[in-house]
Amino acid sequence: MNIYGNSKFWSLLILLSWVVTGITQNPTGLNRQILTDLQNSLQMDAQTRAVMNAVTNNQVNDLALNRNIINSYNDVFNIMTDVKGVTDQKKSGRCWMYAALNLMRPVAREKFNLESFEFSESYLFFWDKLEKYNFFLESVMQLRNRDIQDRELQTLLDDPLGDGGWWNYATGLIEKYGVVPKGLMPETKNSENSRWLNKNIKFLARQDASILRHMVANGKKEAELRQQKTEMLKKVYKLLVINLGMPPQEFNWRYEDKEHLVHENNYTPVQFYHDAVGINLNDYVIFFNYPAHPFGKLYQVNFRRNLADQTDLTFINLEMDNIRDYVLKSLLNREPVWFAADDSWQMERAHGIMAEGIYDYESLLGITDRMTKADRIQYRASTANHAMAFVGVDTVKGRAMKWRVENSWGADTGDKGYWTMYNNWFDKYVYTVIINRKYLPETVLAILKTKPRILPALGSAGPAVLMHLRHHMLPGGFCPGCRKHRVKI
Repeated sequence: MNIYGNSKFWSLLILLSWVVTGITQNPTGLNRQILTDLQNSLQMDAQTRAVMNAVTNNQVNDLALNRNIINSYNDVFNIMTDVKGVTDQKKSGRCWMYAALNLMRPVAREKFNLESFEFSESYLFFWDKLEKYNFFLESVMQLRNRDIQDRELQTLLDDPLGDGGWWNYATGLIEKYGVVPKGLMPETKNSENSRWLNKNIKFLARQDASILRHMVANGKKEAELRQQKTEMLKKVYKLLVINLGMPPQEFNWRYEDKEHLVHENNYTPVQFYHDAVGINLNDYVIFFNYPAHPFGKLYQVNFRRNLADQTDLTFINLEMDNIRDYVLKSLLNREPVWFAADDSWQMERAHGIMAEGIYDYESLLGITDRMTKADRIQYRASTANHAMAFVGVDTVKGRAMKWRVENSWGADTGDKGYWTMYNNWFDKYVYTVIINRKYLPETVLAILKTKPRILPALGSAGPAVLMHLRHHMLPGGFCPGCRKHRVKI
């Protein structure tokens, strides 16, 4: 009998080879058995086929939009601060700056009896870039003896000189450089779309870092490094003037108020801030809600500042119930509140709705979110990538039901630039708020007097909300959620 011509023999041999291959194959790969299981697990029934046809021909968010939430939505708020006009950061990551200045616009508008008013974001943008460049060079010199692969040094080199920032970035700039009306230093093509400015300035920063480190390797002294740093700053100052214009040191401001009366005054930018706003920025306390670390404690994050001669980002970690109460107290007193959140999830742009479940991905795609807030941060599923301002609240029997949000994406998104946030979105995606100390109990203020726990610039030891530098966390990086255009580098 010729077994080699027997088809049953060959079938058996092939089957045995499959079995042996399945046994001896590296278990880390997608072997034949796993692939077969995956294929058999999918039943292409009528419903699955209909969903596939719908999703492959439409935007997922259009299909997942939760009609029940849309139908129950309203934009009624019984507590509103005095907000008028909407700002637009265009193709830049300056949300933190816009949100901070938006808090101060109503004060200036009332002080000068104006129908509308806006500060120059381009003015602060100029000084922010220069200060960040100086801080970057100082940090490189501070870490001069570290290996080039050192984790902290690589964090600085990874994405230096980006647009993003925190509340303390804004307050540091305002205290040092003041503010000016928008007309005194209007937007330019490269402030509205900062991509090419950032590309050039990041290249210069990395090049200058290499020059300084080579100088150190060649035995150059501190004085020589600082002299070289000054020359580097001169080059960057010129680049910023070419791209953004010359920031005024003194100016004459002539304006017409709502009564059609014309006024004229001379100012320095610092004088103008004190005259137009006059708020003591040191009265504001930064709070984070990060459940993976103990609440009621003070934290500070290395290399989280834009001014080299100021303090790194320092915050109190607090339960969300307390944070919401403090925001409500501020709004009841008609004071807006700066905050930062993750705008990558559950934000419906046509109506301006921020509500968990506004997009029902589970029904459409079978995706269920079972992660805790702490896990979402630690596993990089969520990060505080956008700053806005609370400007109103809707209360029932003293309890906040939803919140009015002022954004900086212009009037073409949301409800003419404003958004409605529900409590379930607040709890899940809001990470930090800024509260005036007058609304805080002594037990909380006492935390500010304790020694902060120092968190590294990057790593799992600290909140990922602070560390995810490719997003809003600084000193570098476009925030991918900071504007409707979402230009990535």
